[in-house]
Amino acid sequence: MLTKDLLRVSRAGGGYQPRLADADDESLAARVIGVYQGHVDQSRTALSDALTDLEREAADFKLVRGFAKLLERAATFETRAPVDPRRAREAAFGAAAPAGVVTSEERDRALAAAADRLDCTLKGVETALYADRECEQVLVDPNVRWEPADLVAQYNLSLAQTALFDATEVRVRSSDPKTVVSAVKRLRLMYEIRRTDDGREVVVTGPDALFRATRRYGTRFARLLRTVAGTADWSLAATVDDRGTERELVLTDADVSVPDAEPVTEMTFDSGVEADFATRFQSLDLDWELVREPEPLAAGAHVVIPDFAFEYEHADFRVFFEIMGFWTPEYVAKKLDRLADLEAVEMLVAVDDSLGVGEEIEAREHRAIPYSGTVRLKDVRVALRRYEDDLVADAAADLPDELVPDDDAVTLEDLADRHGVSDSALEGKSFPAHELVGRTLVRPVVLEGLADEVETGMALSEAETVLEEFGIDDASAVLSRLGYRVEWEGLSGGTVQEK
Repeated sequence: MLTKDLLRVSRAGGGYQPRLADADDESLAARVIGVYQGHVDQSRTALSDALTDLEREAADFKLVRGFAKLLERAATFETRAPVDPRRAREAAFGAAAPAGVVTSEERDRALAAAADRLDCTLKGVETALYADRECEQVLVDPNVRWEPADLVAQYNLSLAQTALFDATEVRVRSSDPKTVVSAVKRLRLMYEIRRTDDGREVVVTGPDALFRATRRYGTRFARLLRTVAGTADWSLAATVDDRGTERELVLTDADVSVPDAEPVTEMTFDSGVEADFATRFQSLDLDWELVREPEPLAAGAHVVIPDFAFEYEHADFRVFFEIMGFWTPEYVAKKLDRLADLEAVEMLVAVDDSLGVGEEIEAREHRAIPYSGTVRLKDVRVALRRYEDDLVADAAADLPDELVPDDDAVTLEDLADRHGVSDSALEGKSFPAHELVGRTLVRPVVLEGLADEVETGMALSEAETVLEEFGIDDASAVLSRLGYRVEWEGLSGGTVQEK
């Protein structure tokens, strides 16, 4: 973004169009770049004077200042002085204080006394006195990131961002709507998705629509344009509050592009609450996979993209999950309407206690999980368990009451995977050809063979090798079934002994 004083817009016909630079302005961009490159080791004052001269020659001084502002942000300036400016001032003012300074001779005597005290020349002290003022700082490295054409492109993007700062609503159509919505959510902007005759439209509420507009929200709102402009085909229409008058701003991919910049969508989450929940949930060993921002869901004439989806590992089943933070009452009302219009999906909604809309969410046949500060995993786990119990029951009903695997030994986990169910679905089933030892099904003949192979005094590592040959890795349970225990010998291992 540029500062508001550098905004250039046309209000012709009641519109609000940024006065973008074009190819004819590349020569001016090149001259501004040249001024920066030609003032290395010179002060900001000298650089500013040169830019002022260029402004007088240009058709629009704001264009020069806009180019310069972008270059200034990347440039490196430093304070250069023979001695620390603060020490120089303390010494000079201290020397001048007893008698005061009125004439130039008295000033020179004070500077000379300070120079003696600092072991520096009079000229050095004079130079250092105000060297740390911004205007006296020296340009060390212009660090020019752009060629003239790229500087023009960056200027147009920044100018459009500034124009969008006062928007109350933006409507975006893009060839990559999911990327746009991801950026909207991660920037913590308020939005909805509408279906149109020729696709979908992302509608974002701007900062001026809040009870009190904030610069933080306005900056996020403007930053969204970087992501929009990074997609292949897009158009944007915005309603702008121009000092009390509503005007329309329209931009397309032909107007603004992104020169060598990283899109904001590389951010992972739109809030600490979501990031914290995802990190803690993924550390659990559950039969649910957490998916970030799944596909859009139909909600009447609109669509909804939930924050997460829980995918059950053993069936084609999803539970969607939305985290409702602190939003304005109007936005909460819109969100509730969207939830009511969702078509045949299972939805969990973690809702901030301060909103007080848990009952309204439940009335829309979605499970509400109240939270304050962080979303409790226990509450989410309990909610998912309701679905899991039904899924396990359905899977168990599809299995025969008796299961006879071909293996001599197989774990319940592996057997469940083969049938595409969870371990829980095997509970209550019988295994007539096997004995369940721990969590492993073993044929009796295998247990008889192991009884002949394992003997008292055998090293545990040797016994484990024997068990592995029979396809068994649960040594503790099988050895116990055979009547043995392990006598441990510190960290070096153990031996097999009869119970």
